[in-house]
Amino acid sequence: MAMTPLDTMPFATVIIPVLNERDHIAQCLDSVLAQEPLVEGAVEILIVDGLSDDGTREIIRRYAGEHPSIRMLDNPERIQAVGLNTAIRAAQGRIILRMDAHTDYSLDYVRQCVECLTVSSAECVGGAARTKSFGYIGEAVRLAYHSPFAVGPIKFHRPDYEGYVDTVPYGCWKKSTLLELGLYDEGLARAEDHELNLRLTRSGKRILQSPRIRSWYYPRRSFQELFTQYMQYGYWKFKVLQKHKRPASLRHVVPILFITALLAGVFLGLFDPRFWVVPTLILSAYLTMILVGSVVICRSTDNRRYFPVMPITLACYHFAYGIGSLVGLVDFFILRRPPRKSFQGLTRRRRVSQANK
Repeated sequence: MAMTPLDTMPFATVIIPVLNERDHIAQCLDSVLAQEPLVEGAVEILIVDGLSDDGTREIIRRYAGEHPSIRMLDNPERIQAVGLNTAIRAAQGRIILRMDAHTDYSLDYVRQCVECLTVSSAECVGGAARTKSFGYIGEAVRLAYHSPFAVGPIKFHRPDYEGYVDTVPYGCWKKSTLLELGLYDEGLARAEDHELNLRLTRSGKRILQSPRIRSWYYPRRSFQELFTQYMQYGYWKFKVLQKHKRPASLRHVVPILFITALLAGVFLGLFDPRFWVVPTLILSAYLTMILVGSVVICRSTDNRRYFPVMPITLACYHFAYGIGSLVGLVDFFILRRPPRKSFQGLTRRRRVSQANK
């Protein structure tokens, strides 16, 4: 890919949604301010805050007072899609880069995004979902995250892949492209990125993944956090399915088929003992699969010490997504009810500070 001289770069806007990020917002802003410059004054930074009450807003105001490129916008709805749309509408840049407070970025992240978008024919660009982790469980979650045994054959989980994909983490677009698409769907508290990229690709536009665009995502570091995260993913993917009438990929419906078949076998077994053979066979096959998957993951990454918890890790990915999907199916397709409050709003999670890495 040809390089574009920095002095020809278009003006860009970085947008970051936050809520109660007192422990991380300074580190996040420092990392954005440390980015390799495009040209002087070429980047503005919009922090969209969900009316934080932990001191986050005071920190943002202090940075904004010291750096004219930083502005804070309010997101009283505390829904991420609403905050992102607020920032996009207010953005002065012709190019929009979404970033996240819980991700580390290479110093050339912004420059590489803008270059890639400028010289390619894609309407959205981004990098792979590289990962870092904390703790024993966190590392097991990270290893599983990059395996098809946990999440299926997802291209953006492959750090070295370069080419067209169906989605990328965060993303970089021309503002005009986002306005043409109608921005993020504000009815989604999760999966808003997935749904936006689904509309983009189904409209004939393309998403390009480049290994030169590097960031490091921190997966959950406990089974409880992982289960909650993927149950929400499964739930909101069915809201997307309700809107678009068909899944973006078959991998999104495999977990619910598994959970539904298992529950159906148990239910029938309550009335006729002969039907207990169904859940027995399903669980036996599943146990064999996750044990084989655990061996493959641990051997391929030379991390055998994580084998004792790898089957549990894989089960959290699968059961959480499947259960969330089943609840979503009931809410959105059967009961036709609004999303449950417990699945709405911006979510928070813990992360060890940079000083403790």
